Amino acid sequence: MVESVKVNELEVTLKPFYRRASEAEERLSRLEAAINSRKDTESGEQLKVVNDLQSKLEVANAELISEKRKAQVLAAENEKLQYRIIHLLRSLKNADLKLEQVKAQEQLESLKLRDS
Repeated sequence: MVESVKVNELEVTLKPFYRRASEAEERLSRLEAAINSRKDTESGEQLKVVNDLQSKLEVANAELISEKRKAQVLAAENEKLQYRIIHLLRSLKNADLKLEQVKAQEQLESLKLRDS
């Protein structure tokens, strides 16, 4: 009999703890459900952001490739123009030398005419 009284007293004493434990488990399951639903929502949003960033990255990479090609074309054109400038400067120097020679020749001829 003493045992049954002790068991009853123990059950009465533990009853509030069982109730609070049950309530805590219910709250925990609700919180887990809320977190899981939020994760699903956030996962969808994150996936959308990732896809958006990937498409922007692809566009940027395409633009980069295009700009590199343009830079290569411009570099080649620049080399050609520099080559032409070098040859034009040489031609100009040669023309200046010839002009000076012609002027010098004319001066010599005019001096010869005066001396004669």
